[in-house]
Amino acid sequence: MVDPLILLLFLISGAATGWLGVDLLPAGLLDQVTNLKGLRWVLAGFGAFFGLLAGFFFQLLRRRLMRQVRAMPTDLLVSRAVGLIMGLLVANLLLAPILLLPLPWEVVFVKPLAAVLSNVFFGVLGYNLAEVHGRTLLRLFNPASTDALLVAEGVLKPASAKILATSVIIDGRIRGLLDSGLLEGQVIVAQAVIDELQQLADSSNNEKRGKGRRGLNLLAVLRERYGRRLVVNSTRYEGNGADDKLLKLTADTAGTLLTADYNLAKVAEVQELKVMNLSALVIALRPEVQPGDALQLKIVREGKEADQGVGYLEDGTMVVVEAARKRIGQRLPVTVTGALQTSTGRMVFARCDPDVPKEGVAVRPTASPR
Repeated sequence: MVDPLILLLFLISGAATGWLGVDLLPAGLLDQVTNLKGLRWVLAGFGAFFGLLAGFFFQLLRRRLMRQVRAMPTDLLVSRAVGLIMGLLVANLLLAPILLLPLPWEVVFVKPLAAVLSNVFFGVLGYNLAEVHGRTLLRLFNPASTDALLVAEGVLKPASAKILATSVIIDGRIRGLLDSGLLEGQVIVAQAVIDELQQLADSSNNEKRGKGRRGLNLLAVLRERYGRRLVVNSTRYEGNGADDKLLKLTADTAGTLLTADYNLAKVAEVQELKVMNLSALVIALRPEVQPGDALQLKIVREGKEADQGVGYLEDGTMVVVEAARKRIGQRLPVTVTGALQTSTGRMVFARCDPDVPKEGVAVRPTASPR
């Protein structure tokens, strides 16, 4: 209903401008017109046409602005609005002396031209300054807050919103990160991610259906635990797939994309977006293992090479142990000899302690391997 009304208003405004604009034509030109009423109708038609074009352009601009406003954090929206208002206030204060000047009829168009240019210039200037330095407004609202002063001075950085990708939700480790307090700021779940999880939950494939239901159940748990901190962004972006829409949401909100998808993380880095790769974070948090470190390791299976055994650290890192092929099911003291970082993760090499007897230390067969 709003769109047709906007077009109608622009159409009427354009037609009225063309109809009444005849009176602004020079008197010498009007004396040469034989059919003044016909000229009014012609100009009214042209005005209606251009008004209709302006209406379509205004609709596109309004829709784009509304998408950005819905996806924009509240603090950023308020700071930009205040900056725009202050810019317009400065523009009109500077315009007051110009508008009061008596000007000849021939140059009277300078007043509206100056009004338009100054309002556009100072409005955009105030908008941009508020976007960069809007955090300083915290002093006005809460000047006694130490955190507000530190943020305003640039000593502290405000926590950015975390946008969850589908891979992170299905992975399930996001719950542990939030419970541990490592992630600050608002947690945003895009509508495209929810739609993708719903498609997976409705899939005929058992594996996909299980992933979709697990992700939806996790979101329900997070909603119950964190309440208003978890926000569902209902903006429906245009794009090819959920990844493209997530990138647009991240750009609009200036948030941090949290994903376990290596390719999506790289695309976000190429577009100069903030991104946190959960897989890289897990690797970074693994304990360092240096050559010469002594470990107690359970051998769970045979290695690829002769006389090798394989065990796993608590974080899932695979350890290849020399001369341990016959020690499967035993927990042995081993010494690290080296480590190798591969594209799929880290691999550690070790050897058995020569002082350990051949039978090793028995482990109950009921214990499940790592």
